[in-house]
Amino acid sequence: MKRSENRDLAWWCNEDWLAVIVATALITAVVAGWDVRLPTLPWTGPADIATAFSTANLEAIARISLVLILLATAALAPGLGLLNARRLPALAGGIGLMFLLGWLAIWLAANSRAKSLGIEYVIWALATGMLWRQVLPVPSWLSAAIRTEFYIKVGVVILGCGILFPELLKAGVPGLIQAALVIPVVWQATFRLARRLGVDDEFGVMISSAVSICGVSAAIAACGAIDGDKRKLSYVTSVILLCAVPMMLLMPWCTRLLHLAPEVAGAWLGGTLDTTGSVLAATEQIGETASRTGTVVKLSQNVFIGIAALAISLWWTMRDGGDTTTAPGLGILWERFPKFVLGFIAASLAFSFVLQPQTAKSLDKPLKGLREIWFAAAFVSIGLETRFGELFKLGGGRPALAFLGGQAVNILWTLLLAVLLFGGWLWPA
Repeated sequence: MKRSENRDLAWWCNEDWLAVIVATALITAVVAGWDVRLPTLPWTGPADIATAFSTANLEAIARISLVLILLATAALAPGLGLLNARRLPALAGGIGLMFLLGWLAIWLAANSRAKSLGIEYVIWALATGMLWRQVLPVPSWLSAAIRTEFYIKVGVVILGCGILFPELLKAGVPGLIQAALVIPVVWQATFRLARRLGVDDEFGVMISSAVSICGVSAAIAACGAIDGDKRKLSYVTSVILLCAVPMMLLMPWCTRLLHLAPEVAGAWLGGTLDTTGSVLAATEQIGETASRTGTVVKLSQNVFIGIAALAISLWWTMRDGGDTTTAPGLGILWERFPKFVLGFIAASLAFSFVLQPQTAKSLDKPLKGLREIWFAAAFVSIGLETRFGELFKLGGGRPALAFLGGQAVNILWTLLLAVLLFGGWLWPA
């Protein structure tokens, strides 16, 4: 449901507010003591499959899924006009299948080989949905459950719980300066390059956010903030993860070729690699100091997701997707503004300043698990709406070229800042 369609609905049928309500209910339950027993899914080979599908794991998946299905069904049914005894079970069944396929994607991503290659659960979820679309029908009861925007928005609000301002302050002044200088410069450079290549602004925003901040999570947040085309999000996600593997292998070799100090190498890799997992995998090849520095720098960038999402939301709302002939009034701005971003900010503030730091930290794992299953369901939905051939025809290859060009700027600019800040040129080492 596009945001323009949301404007005419009562607030209890508005997807943005429903996402905030569902996410708030889950966050409140976790804070109040809900014991979210996540399944233990890591596996290496066929011998481990039985362990992954143990009774304890299946019970954990069933308990979590039941809660999510009930919440999602209750939230979506009124707006879809499905509040009757015949159609409500069908909607719940469709939503249940979304989460089931999401769990399958998370399990596939837990494979040790997939982890070593940096193939994240979102790619598995996208592939699972696309495979279903290619070989199986998508009946009406399943189509009703394909609510990509809703799943993304719930996940983004929960993501706010992990963006803690005290952690930002602990990240260190050099890390904060690097993040503050990398994000706007690289974002602008990538966005302008995308425009010069004829890439539309929706694509440009997602690509620029992914390159400049932290890859998939930033692309998801940016897509939600502008109510972007989900096929474009799946394209950007695919490009991010396709580039992550060669970068993860080549950049440690480049640090040795350039004779970079461990701190500088860690800062460079932490600022350029797009996922926390790839940062850890790459910096571990250099040493403990590089791993610690890289993690700090990546954390600094991650914290800026909220600020970037808010700025993008405000900018996109005022420009109305490209119509700048008239300046919208405050009422129109409020109607267009993505309300779920407020939920994201509220969650971040509450976990940063209301909860005790140790409490917030102890809740990170269960909330991360809940967030991932919502995002997995979102990418299953994208896959079910997308044909493989259509995905890579988008933009005629120009978005991928814009991503690569932006990444080149990111690599060079971040290297310069890493040398100046962590090499002791601008800041004492």
